[in-house]
Amino acid sequence: MHLTRRSLLTRSALLGCSLAASPLVTPVSFAAAPWDTRLVVIILRGGMDALDAVQPYGDPSLAGLRQTLSGGPQAGAADLDGFYALHPGLAPLLPLWRAGELGFVQAVSTPYRDRRSHFDGQDILEAGTAALGGARDGWLNRLLQQMPGVEARTAFAIGQERMLLLDGAAPVSHWAPGAGLAMSPQAERLAGLLMEEDPLFHNALNEALELTRQDLTLGSEEDGGGDSGMMQAAPRARAHTEIAAYAAEQLRGDTRIAAFSINGWDTHYRQANGLKSALGRLSETVLKLRSGLGDGIWGKTAVAAVTEFGRTVRENGTGGTDHGTGGAMLLAGGAIRGGRVLGRWPGLAEADLYERRDLMPTADVRQHLAWLMHGLAGARKTDLETTVFPGLAMAEDPGLLL
Repeated sequence: MHLTRRSLLTRSALLGCSLAASPLVTPVSFAAAPWDTRLVVIILRGGMDALDAVQPYGDPSLAGLRQTLSGGPQAGAADLDGFYALHPGLAPLLPLWRAGELGFVQAVSTPYRDRRSHFDGQDILEAGTAALGGARDGWLNRLLQQMPGVEARTAFAIGQERMLLLDGAAPVSHWAPGAGLAMSPQAERLAGLLMEEDPLFHNALNEALELTRQDLTLGSEEDGGGDSGMMQAAPRARAHTEIAAYAAEQLRGDTRIAAFSINGWDTHYRQANGLKSALGRLSETVLKLRSGLGDGIWGKTAVAAVTEFGRTVRENGTGGTDHGTGGAMLLAGGAIRGGRVLGRWPGLAEADLYERRDLMPTADVRQHLAWLMHGLAGARKTDLETTVFPGLAMAEDPGLLL
């Protein structure tokens, strides 16, 4: 279906946009701290498909589950280790993989299960708890509360949405670039009520996002300058690189932690195109961080990209995948012991799947995040297991860092 700028305005006025799957006003938060290493946390909102991003083509069941997606090296993915292959959208990161500065952890998830709601899944991911309502602040802020000498950096605050990840009593600063689409309160409410159960919202959203990634101006002469009253647009096609460049600038100074989100991972429909674009933006973001930080700071930096849940192992009827459970996290940086895909692979035979539909999680993503903070900032295991991630058992050190 062809989506014009006029139809985007019309459909958006009627349907709203999915803020949980792809918030278009994306803040980035920073925190200064006395240690010398850097941590960047990227939330991939919408549920990244782990089986397409890091393709387990060595599993004999994959081909029967994915007729058009996750085709492995024969379909242009780059072989990593004889079992996993990297989606072409992440190909720009292959030099980091070869340098040992890029890795992945497969089959991880938060403790969230079953309802597969973006809103709930992201809340649990950012709160760092085992269930909804377990905390009102974010796990990164609780980390800062345990560390001495933490101060807020002076920064700009522009935009609407907050990062729960860094919400809490510890002082932090906030900055946001200009928005691709500024949502009215009415549109936000409508999206919150309706987006979860209707694939039409996801399809319309992905098309709308694709327009905003181009340097278009809604309300131009083509559209007659009309205004729906629901959205006002000032598209920023390179917002993700602007965020990464600003993050790198701050991290070159006293800032030690940066957290932001990248949208566009809800691939119910025509995933081949949508995921390639999203992975391309993620690649550009990591490379912008790399170039902006320079060799010295990059060498003591860890980047962790995490998502609220994975996707179904089977394709749906529209060339996409639906909300799932087990997913993957991306790790990058000079402080990372990369060149590896970690995690215990559960298999894709039907009996091995979660509820016979999703990749079975074999580890809690919070374990890997906790080990990163233990190694980078010297956070104590007892604080990580009881306060930062309440009730977590960190288990054995997975060796994520050099």
